[in-house]
Amino acid sequence: MISKDIYKNREMLLEEFNNTSDLIVYEFETNSNLKILMSYLDGFIDKNILDRDVMKPIITDLKNYSDLKKIIFVSDIKELETQEDVVKQIVSGNLLLFIQGCKQCFSLDLKHWEKRAIEEADSEAVVRGPKESFIEDISTNKMLLRRKIRNSNLVFEDYTLGEQTETGISIAYIQHIVNDDILNKVKRRIQDINTDSILESGYIEQFIEDSSSSILPTIGNTQKPDIVAGKILEGRVAIFCDGTPHVLIIPHLFIENIQVSEDYYSRPYIATFLRMLRTLALLLGIVLPGLYVALQTFHQEMIPTVLVITMAGAREGVPLPSVLEALLMTIMLELIKESGVRLPKAVGSAVNIVGALVLGQAAVEAGIVSAPMVIVIAITAIAEFAVPALTEVMILYRLFLIILGGFMGLYGITCGLVIIIIGVISLDPFGIPYGYPIAPSDKTGLKDFIIRFPLWNMKKRPGLLTKENKIRQRNVRKK
Repeated sequence: MISKDIYKNREMLLEEFNNTSDLIVYEFETNSNLKILMSYLDGFIDKNILDRDVMKPIITDLKNYSDLKKIIFVSDIKELETQEDVVKQIVSGNLLLFIQGCKQCFSLDLKHWEKRAIEEADSEAVVRGPKESFIEDISTNKMLLRRKIRNSNLVFEDYTLGEQTETGISIAYIQHIVNDDILNKVKRRIQDINTDSILESGYIEQFIEDSSSSILPTIGNTQKPDIVAGKILEGRVAIFCDGTPHVLIIPHLFIENIQVSEDYYSRPYIATFLRMLRTLALLLGIVLPGLYVALQTFHQEMIPTVLVITMAGAREGVPLPSVLEALLMTIMLELIKESGVRLPKAVGSAVNIVGALVLGQAAVEAGIVSAPMVIVIAITAIAEFAVPALTEVMILYRLFLIILGGFMGLYGITCGLVIIIIGVISLDPFGIPYGYPIAPSDKTGLKDFIIRFPLWNMKKRPGLLTKENKIRQRNVRKK
């Protein structure tokens, strides 16, 4: 329990925080000779408000601890009685006041720290639509979502995870729309997390996902409030984590990897065409190198005669077989991408240019790789950038099909694609089939598949994502 003696409380604070240098412990007296102990962590408190609305009225007007709430200008004041509560309030960024002779401690919410401004999401840029994105402050992120959904049914439930970090997280959903089965599974899995630290939402994702051995993302993430709003309006659950702008969305379906928020802000014909283009890019990014290796190695008769003569001439003098050539070029591409991402922007751009032009051209002229292989890998790289949500998955699947195509030809490519498709449709994150709305088929879900129907035609929410309040819009006039 908290002592009535502020000097004992001072010793308790210093001992609990191991005499850390950023713990401010300050003693002073009021004009009525009442002794006060104030404590907070440096950098967490708005000192202007502290001086103006707390220190000044306490020194001049406080005569008895029972009058504290009457004289200071702070809306959120809590009374604490245990040392454990004291420690939690300090590490949360609050100011604590101990008054001589009072067995309680007062916690004042004066939190204020530097944070990044709300900017455009660099990894989810759009031409049309909201540009704002989440930041690292969970309170700001909640506000951004609340601005999108101004409804009392929008619910936030807060949790604290990590024995050492005590990271604040919050799950968000819309009452009477959310799928209760999904919500209960999310709550149960979050409550089962027992770890020292949660530093990013990726930690939570790995703890609660169904298939940790799968390379496919079964939990979505985004930095954009409009995407989170759209998803939870379909009956999903969002998870906010303090300290990161990435918000998790549960459940996540495979088709959503080729959908973007801008699809819903443009006309359905344009959105459908772009989704088809991304689907083609996904296939090219995974299959093209392996298919080229298979045809070049085992099935030359399937290539047109003029083209096979040109390809044979380009490969003249190349010492490596096609499969090793493709693996080498794929690995070099990933090295260039990784170095460009990790280096500063100016240097990273130079590395990309040098790697793409100088090394590629030099490798062809030196006869290490053939020009058609460089073209195939370049097309693959462009296709990969069109589907950023599956970049890592495409790399692994591409290497898998290159090896199968190099040793088994088109039979290997076919078997590899069958294995990939089976892997996709066998997943059921949080009880929702990953291949929905194709496997199982659902007419309502197919209206927002590769072909995007007009918004006025999508009257119902996806059937498997919500059990009640399935009607999205009523009294829509016929077109």
